[in-house]
Amino acid sequence: MSSSLSKFLVLILFAGFSEAYSQHQGVLEKPHIWRGKTTETEDSTSVLHAFKLGQTHGHFRHFFMATDNAPGLQDYWANASGGGLRFESAKFHGWQVGISGFFIFNSGSMDLSLRDSITNMSNRYEIGLFDLTDFHNKNDIDRLEEFFIRYNYKNSNVTFGKILINTPLINLQDGRMRPTGVEGAWFDFREIKKLKIEGGYLYGFSPRSTVRWYKGARSIGVYPTGVNPDGTRSDYSGNLESKGVGVIGVHYEPKSWVNLHFWNYYIDNIQNSAMFQADFNAKRKKGGSYIAGLQTIRQDAVNDGGNPDPSKTYMSKGAKSMTFGAKLGIKTEKNEFSLNYNRITSHGRYLFPREWGRDPFYTFMPRERNDGFGNVHAFVGRYMHKFLPYRSSLNISAGYFHMPDVKDFELNKYGMPSYAQVNLDLRHSLGWILTGIDIQYLLVYKHGIGETYNDQRFVLNKVDMFLHNLILNYHF
Repeated sequence: MSSSLSKFLVLILFAGFSEAYSQHQGVLEKPHIWRGKTTETEDSTSVLHAFKLGQTHGHFRHFFMATDNAPGLQDYWANASGGGLRFESAKFHGWQVGISGFFIFNSGSMDLSLRDSITNMSNRYEIGLFDLTDFHNKNDIDRLEEFFIRYNYKNSNVTFGKILINTPLINLQDGRMRPTGVEGAWFDFREIKKLKIEGGYLYGFSPRSTVRWYKGARSIGVYPTGVNPDGTRSDYSGNLESKGVGVIGVHYEPKSWVNLHFWNYYIDNIQNSAMFQADFNAKRKKGGSYIAGLQTIRQDAVNDGGNPDPSKTYMSKGAKSMTFGAKLGIKTEKNEFSLNYNRITSHGRYLFPREWGRDPFYTFMPRERNDGFGNVHAFVGRYMHKFLPYRSSLNISAGYFHMPDVKDFELNKYGMPSYAQVNLDLRHSLGWILTGIDIQYLLVYKHGIGETYNDQRFVLNKVDMFLHNLILNYHF
């Protein structure tokens, strides 16, 4: 029996014991992916009482995914099913503990190790439902996700251990079976009106679609690494030196309709990313509100970017990048429409470890990202409609992404041509006797626009393809 599975079995027993004695359904600050109700609990008179007042939450998930590539190229499909438990104690003189785990197994899939006969390239999307570090592991996929201790003081708290966080650059990116987890110390300070400060020091990561916990920079390169600026294969996986990541986020609300955000991510010996974002929400006389936003990110290599050998470094020595973004739209009770733009300048590639999170851009669309590219113009229009009171929503987004030439290696790390993308996202939460169940169908189409030089390596799993996602969640 694997050590991670043993830990998970202990988790089940531990959570089951605490739930059996539970007298209250309150819990604090549960990550949104678990969707537990958050109601305040008071300090307990004993540690045992704190555990009795804790809450256990369960989550079952089924995910069907299928990629329909261009004619003549390999198609893929897979089914993944899994479940997990999470327990968080009530507060005992401000202290809390939490633990969670999840297991995944193959519930009917094709052979995802099968390579395309034309390009000899492997699967890109479906393997992410399982363990992308081991194509053959479909049944022993289990992970201890959270294991932390937290101290609460008034409106603030400090947490230490394995946790789930959501920030612009380091985030859950939970578009597969399970999210990215981090390990370290994290604080959340909210003692000054209109001001929130959060951040911490992170030294461990368990990327989405993996089961292992990696120390520091060892997690960078678990996903495909693309090419170096000279066109040779990037070889930074396992070759980077770093002591961890320092993160700080400052949020200020000078007016009820203005929110200002500043973030800085310092990856020791590799890179620094500074981000500023301003979001606006002004009420309309006819109801609803006008929404707008401005965003900029500046990145700079630190020292040699992770390794003095240029072929093994993550970000070339002296490299930098700049991005700018904006959005403008209207939001009402049932509808939301926005126009979004993002520019990555030609100063260099925008780079941030894909293993740690998805892009923070206003133009981000699920199932593709712009990390690894420079000289990009992205335009995205979004429309969302809620069918009230039926707990259903329709989300439609369409985008055009002007990318650098696929052979411009200095600005195109992953050989992605210019493309147009359309997403159709339907969601429905069931009620009555089926309360707790929600269904999502996401259809993605990407149409290639840029030159591919008749090389199907720039097409397979990238453009001229449909991607189907059907997801069933049950939270209890």
